[in-house]
Amino acid sequence: MAQAQAETAGSFLGRLRRKAGSRLVRERQRDSGALLLGQRRIYILPTGPGLGFGALILVLLIGSINYNLGLGYALTFVALSCALVDMVLTWRNLAHLALTPGRATNVFSGQEALFELQLSNPGPRHRYAVWVDVAGVAEPRHVADVAAGSSASVRIAVPTDTRGWLAAPRLTLSTRFPLGLFRAWAYWHPDVNGLVYPFPEEGAPPLPQAAGGRSDGIGQAGSDDFAGVRAYQPGDSMRRLAWRQIARLDPNDGGQLATKHFEGGARDELVLDLASLPTQLDLEARLSRLTRWVLEAESRALPYAFRLGAEHYNTGNGAAHQAACLRALALYGHGGAP
Repeated sequence: MAQAQAETAGSFLGRLRRKAGSRLVRERQRDSGALLLGQRRIYILPTGPGLGFGALILVLLIGSINYNLGLGYALTFVALSCALVDMVLTWRNLAHLALTPGRATNVFSGQEALFELQLSNPGPRHRYAVWVDVAGVAEPRHVADVAAGSSASVRIAVPTDTRGWLAAPRLTLSTRFPLGLFRAWAYWHPDVNGLVYPFPEEGAPPLPQAAGGRSDGIGQAGSDDFAGVRAYQPGDSMRRLAWRQIARLDPNDGGQLATKHFEGGARDELVLDLASLPTQLDLEARLSRLTRWVLEAESRALPYAFRLGAEHYNTGNGAAHQAACLRALALYGHGGAP
């Protein structure tokens, strides 16, 4: 008999451990796609004021019993009914909300990455004062009201300090609406990632010289392709300044510098190569310098080739070329997939 009871108790404890373990694993897993908050995802407990209100109800009940107060009984059960209704309404304020991860911004290390999240309310009831917090972090907090049949967007800012993929944090959705006697909450870990680029080096040296010896990276044309004189533009080589035209300028007129303009001819290639950087710099410093050079070359509209270990990108420029180079810098040595 005792052995049977012990086996029954052991089986019951084993089921509890397995259930607790499976729930813990589920909470630590990332939720891919949209998530509908069902009954098993929502927890509810009384708040501090709720516990005080419960103590007040207990005092009213004891006083009504001791003094046989009919009105005391009525007041006690009305207060208890209000607490129970508040508990149900607080739970329903979160129940069946649809959670959908949105886009994540790509930022440079040291900046805050923004994760956009959508809270959709497919039901006929408005949802008020839904708080969205990063689990384990008290601040900052985000609050959203979701009208019936509509959705609300929340942006979560996450600080960054290293390059590579940045996963969205585990979030806590909570509410105390309407009376604040109970707190209902649910956990959500959206499966979305943002990309963190190396921080551009401050005070970086100028762009490296192009293959033909020029430092502006534009390319050197033959002298027989002279096309005229135009106004000086940032990035023009000092060797192309039209000194005869400049000498005729009156300094009091505020005239602009002039530079010789050539067409055709062979163009030099500006190459940004990790292997060409000084070896005394550590890897992160070299990646930071390459990041600065990529941004500078793009800002000056200079075509450039990019080499980073096994990654090779042909000469080009533009948003797509810059994005590919910055992505390679962010993931160098970290693998491609998040």
